[in-house]
Amino acid sequence: MFLPTTIKEVRALGWDYIDVILFTGDAYIDHPSFGAAVIGRLLEADGYRVAIVPQPNWRDDLRDFTKLGAPRLFFGVTAGSMDSMVNHYTANIRLRSNDAYTAGGKAGFRPDYAVTVYSRILKRLYPHVPVLIGGIEASLRRLTHYDYWSNSLKPSVLVDSGADLLMYGMGERVVRDVARAMRNGFNAKLLRKIRQVAFLADRDYVDRLDPAHTLRLASYEECLADKRAFGRNFVAEETLSNMMEPETTLVEPTGDRYVVVTPPNATLTTEELDRSFDLPYERAPHPRYRGKGDIPAWEMIKHSVNIHRGCFGGCSFCTISAHQGKFINSRSERSILADVERITRMPDFRGYISDVGAPSANMYGMGGRNRDLCRKCRRPSCLHPSKCPNLDNDHSRLLALYERIRSVKGIKKAFIGSGIRYDLFDGSAYLETVVKHHTSGRLKVAPEHTEDHVLALMRKPPFAMFERLNADFRRICDDNGLRYQLIPYFISSHPGCRECDMKALSEKVLGRLHFDLEQVQDLTPTPMTLSSVMFYTGENPYTGEKVFVARSQEDKRRQKSYFFSPSPCRPEKGRGQHYRPKSKPKR
Repeated sequence: MFLPTTIKEVRALGWDYIDVILFTGDAYIDHPSFGAAVIGRLLEADGYRVAIVPQPNWRDDLRDFTKLGAPRLFFGVTAGSMDSMVNHYTANIRLRSNDAYTAGGKAGFRPDYAVTVYSRILKRLYPHVPVLIGGIEASLRRLTHYDYWSNSLKPSVLVDSGADLLMYGMGERVVRDVARAMRNGFNAKLLRKIRQVAFLADRDYVDRLDPAHTLRLASYEECLADKRAFGRNFVAEETLSNMMEPETTLVEPTGDRYVVVTPPNATLTTEELDRSFDLPYERAPHPRYRGKGDIPAWEMIKHSVNIHRGCFGGCSFCTISAHQGKFINSRSERSILADVERITRMPDFRGYISDVGAPSANMYGMGGRNRDLCRKCRRPSCLHPSKCPNLDNDHSRLLALYERIRSVKGIKKAFIGSGIRYDLFDGSAYLETVVKHHTSGRLKVAPEHTEDHVLALMRKPPFAMFERLNADFRRICDDNGLRYQLIPYFISSHPGCRECDMKALSEKVLGRLHFDLEQVQDLTPTPMTLSSVMFYTGENPYTGEKVFVARSQEDKRRQKSYFFSPSPCRPEKGRGQHYRPKSKPKR
């Protein structure tokens, strides 16, 4: 049974009240890959009555915001699985014509800055009902942040939205803590003691905080006046967010108030993560979307399996570690295989798992050998500038999982659709296993650039490692008679990248290596990433080094022109590289 979305569905359950009403910018898909469904099911499992209002109409008489009335405990608001501005606009700030999280892929079913718009409406209609915000848009805008779409610094989303509380990061543990604290009504004193939340407070409250466990950041106004102050704030925020057991509360003055951010929770245990994935989801879109067209995001993931959370790569342009954390949280084999079994029973399943993956496909079960060293670590990446000597990157557990998945009755192929980190390879048969058994003909990797000074700012490995991967991939294909493609992805207009660097990339990738690229993506500077800070400030906040930034659309166009216009370096046909075996495959 789906969580109710209308008053008719609420009455059918015999409810005379609702504890929590969730508003989301996505269509309602009852599946553990979609945040609103996860939060709803977790609260339901704890005994709360939860309803969901997906993609409410914010432009009419606001009936979608009033149709279920007021909840007993709180409204929960999320923009959905993506920041609404990333969802709406391309890197050159052109409005997108589609939305992967909407039935029929139609655009226009959520507003810009969805968290702020939804929250303001709810506070206006129900001024005495708490509004709690979460999800990726709220999480990564919890403090002063650079907003690429307005080309300005914005204060915490708490200031603009008027929300009462922000839950950041992955919400399984914090939302349950918050709900328990609110069983008997809104209690600010209790809520402020919870980890992984942010709220607005006055000077009296801030002055009472323990100075030994409090870090005062530069104010929003100071950041407006001094870009370096904003950069220093980011370094502090990123450092703390990547620690294993942080105990520091962040305080950022904004006007006459203070944004207070409590330390994050420890990484979920395997048991907690399994519980989240094992809840009684319908694993399908709500019936309200029948006849309205496919939901592209659902079609993409419905035959896939997520095996872990978190990423220790620390790429400068990526928000994954900022939202999910640096430390890997892996599901048990039991839970993963139960997912695989469920997929084999789906009516439209034809034997092919589209992805056994995660933020990076090959980090399953990995972490530090010595946890005490991890507790002291302040690095944002376990792989940059070089692999941490304490990191256990043994792929044997992952290879064993792949083997068990291949043995499940009804599985013809289980593909690895997520990108893999080739700077993690451990000398095992991982690459050969993936190519021979888990590749659909296309293996995706993300070198992102060729020039070392740009790669260093991206926190990506040297291009020589990609060249080694390319040679190994070709050898495996030759040995096994496989005509497979290696699909590399690159980023243009990243801070530090000049037109001459893209020319060099073109000469190496199109010319010497004979690739025809499928994707070169202009950087979109998203909130709470190192890349966005460098884009705004023009310098590396860790070193103070000045960094070139291609800001104008003309500069961006010129950088991409080496790939998507006629060039003597471009192969005439194909995508990636097709490898034709030189001889019969070895037996």
